[in-house]
Amino acid sequence: MSRSKDPVATQRLFAAVLPPASAVEELRTAVAPLHGLPGARSLRWTGAEGWHFTLAFFGEVDEALLPELYGRLERAAHRSEPFPLRVHGGGRFDGRVLWAGAAGGLDALRLLAEHAHAAARRAGVPMEEHRRYAPHLTLARSRTDVDLHPFTGMLAGFEGAAWEADSLSLVRSNLPVSGVPGEQPRYEVVRAWPLGR
Repeated sequence: MSRSKDPVATQRLFAAVLPPASAVEELRTAVAPLHGLPGARSLRWTGAEGWHFTLAFFGEVDEALLPELYGRLERAAHRSEPFPLRVHGGGRFDGRVLWAGAAGGLDALRLLAEHAHAAARRAGVPMEEHRRYAPHLTLARSRTDVDLHPFTGMLAGFEGAAWEADSLSLVRSNLPVSGVPGEQPRYEVVRAWPLGR
């Protein structure tokens, strides 16, 4: 009699820098007029409560790897000093993703992303080939190509106030299961480590 193998318990995880509430509110104010542009209804807008700068996406991580991942991410955080950051302008990936950009300590942000990627790989998380990090905060997505130029044009001059990025967060992505159209993933901070110190 054969027994089916127990499924491996996993969590869908990524490392991120989370903007403070003040930066989120500034961006929310800048994004509000975009909802009135032609084509805005065809976009799936992300919720402000989920806005973040992804450093490294880990995908489904075997829970057995979590203790090692926690330790390695903690070391990665301690190797990086806090740095200034602000939400800045906007852009697009093809006609499918609208995003807000970043300015300030971009070299430090890229280095932190590299450390997070390496930490996961060393902890045994299968990682895709590391590509050049492009810091962005996703605002909206589309299933089909959309002309996003009017949206990026309105975001072009946006300059958020500077803030200090001082922690590395490990975030769990809980995907929608209800099938309700437009439902967003829910993000939950699993752990956070201060930079430096």
